[in-house]
Amino acid sequence: MTDRLMLLDTASLYFRAFYGVPDTVRSPDGTPVNAVRGLLDIIAKLVTTYEPTDLVACWDDDWRPQWRVDLIPTYKTHRVAEVVPGGSDIEVVPDPLETQIPLIREALALLDIAVVGRADHEADDVIGTLATHAAMPVDIVTGDRDLFQLVDDARDVRVIYTARGMSNLDVVTDATVVAKYGVLPAQYADFATMRGDASDGLPGVPGVGEKTAASLLAAHGDLAGILAAAESGEGIAASARAKILAARDYLAVAPTVVAVVTDLDITPPASRLSAPDAAAAQAFAERWGLGTSMQRALDALTARG
Repeated sequence: MTDRLMLLDTASLYFRAFYGVPDTVRSPDGTPVNAVRGLLDIIAKLVTTYEPTDLVACWDDDWRPQWRVDLIPTYKTHRVAEVVPGGSDIEVVPDPLETQIPLIREALALLDIAVVGRADHEADDVIGTLATHAAMPVDIVTGDRDLFQLVDDARDVRVIYTARGMSNLDVVTDATVVAKYGVLPAQYADFATMRGDASDGLPGVPGVGEKTAASLLAAHGDLAGILAAAESGEGIAASARAKILAARDYLAVAPTVVAVVTDLDITPPASRLSAPDAAAAQAFAERWGLGTSMQRALDALTARG
């Protein structure tokens, strides 16, 4: 059995589960459990398909860290439901999903799946740290293309990309990123900084789209090289130079926001898959009306344990 660590972008997956399973799926007392059941089915499918030996559910302890907002005030602004002075802003989460998050945490605990988060950081940063320091191949499961910056064929770090749905998973490698965007994974953060991302409230460099960003990186290697060329006026078209220079203030701070943190102080958790306590998991499933979803997850994890 070849060791392989699977890192789940957990919120990305339970949001997908919530919207992918009808909210008419409820427990005996009427509590919605569609996200719980959907996530269990997702875990069963992932473990069965990709056969990890180790599994960690990475958690958003802070989905919108203040240090990122201080640099780019528009960061994820459109997803803020309530601003909490001096604390973590509250994300827009549908009430029927909000009530299920404690159940999701309990289900993961019953399945002996480690849950790891860090104060003032997103799950992306936990994933970045664990993936960078892993002593085995890594599969990152996410619908967030920002994590493409972690792809690394040399270390066998891949992204299992869920954007097209669980029936159309994409395995993202170096070649995938190059074919799709014309940049290497190591250049992806600079590429994303210039392109911007409306879904994260990142404005990007006005007038610089994906093609221009890729061509600038091909010519100059990285954002520092592009800025140096713009400052000197050498080897860069006048129109691109003007756009880069006009965006200098943004480019001074945005790379820190876009870059996934890879050096958090995290002790690698006990992540080896093992056969969970089936009786406890089944009792939980019966109480909450999880049907066969818990059994499928149990079967998948037991087969790998």
